[in-house]
Amino acid sequence: MTKVIIEPGACGLKAVVTADSEDRQEVKLHVSSGCKAVQEMVKDLGDTFDAFELCLVKPGMGPLYEYASEHFPGHACCPVIAGITKCVEAECGLALKKDAEIRFSKEE
Repeated sequence: MTKVIIEPGACGLKAVVTADSEDRQEVKLHVSSGCKAVQEMVKDLGDTFDAFELCLVKPGMGPLYEYASEHFPGHACCPVIAGITKCVEAECGLALKKDAEIRFSKEE
């Protein structure tokens, strides 16, 4: 099982994601988030995915991004879907378990 915590920024609607896969292809997700749009996505899409269809696609493609493009409010930089995808990649051996970060510089 792989677990990630996503701190999305100003909205403060943290997401906690766990991914579990026995065969490194079919993956079961559990996503907990204070964001209504993320909650609806999880409810509508279910919890089981093909990791290759979720992760091995061009940027902005795949079932999560396709759902978000239709149903999410306009907020292109929300990191939650990328975080879910990173969790699945790591669980299924498609990427290393390395932190990703966006940090604002105080230098001008």
